[in-house]
Amino acid sequence: MKALFTRCFWLHVAGILFVVLGFIGMALPVMPTTVFFILALYCFTRSNPQLANWLLTHPKFGPSLQLWQQHQIIPIKGKCLAGTGMLIGFALLCFSSAPIWVIALVACIEIAVLYYICTRPSAAPR
Repeated sequence: MKALFTRCFWLHVAGILFVVLGFIGMALPVMPTTVFFILALYCFTRSNPQLANWLLTHPKFGPSLQLWQQHQIIPIKGKCLAGTGMLIGFALLCFSSAPIWVIALVACIEIAVLYYICTRPSAAPR
């Protein structure tokens, strides 16, 4: 019983943290938003159904979360915004004084993330 309570508590705390990071991402163009809300939805689905419902019915990001939850869909607009944000962030990194290994590592991660994003469906199956 204690382990279940602890698991639910940490999922709840993690969900709240992901929501906070999602809201920060709404203000910062180089930080993702939807990914954090997807992670929060995952946590809340297992720990707090009321908060999961709040995310799914939210007027701003609820529709995209519903598409993700039902069909793992990333709309074209979301793919374009994610790619653009990653490109801007990477360009800023390239013009900084970051070591070349950091730039290479970030490039590899961003390529992998872009591949994943681009291979997700953009519309619901017919």
